[in-house]
Amino acid sequence: MTGYQIAFIAAALITIVSAVLVVTVRNILRAALFLAFAFLGVAALYVLANAELLAAMQVLIYVGAITVLIMFAIVLTQQLMGAKLTQVTRVKAALIALAASGATFAFIVKTFVIPFKSANSAILSSPKPSDAGVLRQIAELLLQPYVVAFELASLVLLAALVGAIVISKEDRD
Repeated sequence: MTGYQIAFIAAALITIVSAVLVVTVRNILRAALFLAFAFLGVAALYVLANAELLAAMQVLIYVGAITVLIMFAIVLTQQLMGAKLTQVTRVKAALIALAASGATFAFIVKTFVIPFKSANSAILSSPKPSDAGVLRQIAELLLQPYVVAFELASLVLLAALVGAIVISKEDRD
């Protein structure tokens, strides 16, 4: 069995197990966390298919935006409905998320970074003509003519984050 096959099986198992846990776990916050892991597994499958741009978009959009949005909605809805998370539950959830993130990071480093460092330097030095051009064009579009719109979007997202924090704060009166 090659390293590629092992990485594929691992990414597929992460995706499948996480997807099953999304629909079977009773705690909705844990389901959202498993949804993030399912999205990360799909991103790993994209990397294995040499679609790095799709993998980056998967992580940025689905893991970074959609899952965080779902978690904000869950927490804010629970607070408005009166069901609150205890501090112990939050600490446990944070520790579980930290451990899972660390394990995922270690898996990615072991699977993708370490084999590339030990590979033949001639193979690594040859550029990929299709990926380098597409990524450069996207970066130039984001950072040259649309830089103002890009920065305004980041300010709107920051304002939404601050608003969510203010809404979720308890009245201290």
